[in-house]
Amino acid sequence: MKLTHPPHAVSRLRANRLLRSTRPFMARGGPHGERCAGCRLVLSHCLCHLRPIVATRAGVCLLMAEHETLKPSNTGWLIADVVPDTMAFGWARTEVDPALLALLADPQWQPYVVFPGEFVAPERVVDQLLPEAIGDECAAVHQKRPLFILLDATWSEARKIFKKSPYLLPFPVLSLAPEQLSRYRLRSSKRDDHLCTSEVAAVCLSMAGDTLAAQTLDAYLDVFSDHYLRAKQQVKVNWDDELHQRLQALTSTDRC
Repeated sequence: MKLTHPPHAVSRLRANRLLRSTRPFMARGGPHGERCAGCRLVLSHCLCHLRPIVATRAGVCLLMAEHETLKPSNTGWLIADVVPDTMAFGWARTEVDPALLALLADPQWQPYVVFPGEFVAPERVVDQLLPEAIGDECAAVHQKRPLFILLDATWSEARKIFKKSPYLLPFPVLSLAPEQLSRYRLRSSKRDDHLCTSEVAAVCLSMAGDTLAAQTLDAYLDVFSDHYLRAKQQVKVNWDDELHQRLQALTSTDRC
């Protein structure tokens, strides 16, 4: 399927990762493993035409483990689909992308490392945004914009990234206590309160006052998961079900 949008940060990171591969990457999919380059789904279940883009005050910085960009089930991709100011960087222990350091030093942003507070020194932990970073979808832009740093990896990989990234030390750690259990169905987790990356981003966006973007991202995850599982089970998409209707209603909502 032809792409209707230019490649976003995660798409570009994936392309660079594939260039470094020593052998072709074969994702499971159709008869020959074909997947749409725009949404990573089997071609028969492509949802590129449903992609919602919602302007936000907040930005998202994804630090991605080595193989995350190659996984069709990765949900950092969905964040980049929805949130225009999504930046993505591959994580390595021995080197840091200069563009990442420049982003973290940019005075327009107030970075927050999103990570469970139980594993962090108490003096670094916050459970809400600093006053200057709180706004709403129509707020003036004279305040610093929140930048949520999400560690897009398995739990063990995320702990390694957090511990071995000294450039993250100057920033507060935002510890979330979301009320909802995870609805993510594409990978298993030992704990229901472990949210997938896009669910975490939706909670953060809501805290920043980007309510429409948060709701849209949640709805988009539900539709993506539905298409993914239907493709896996070789079941046709129900384009008129409640999930699709909810996403359509949100994408037609008037924006300020």
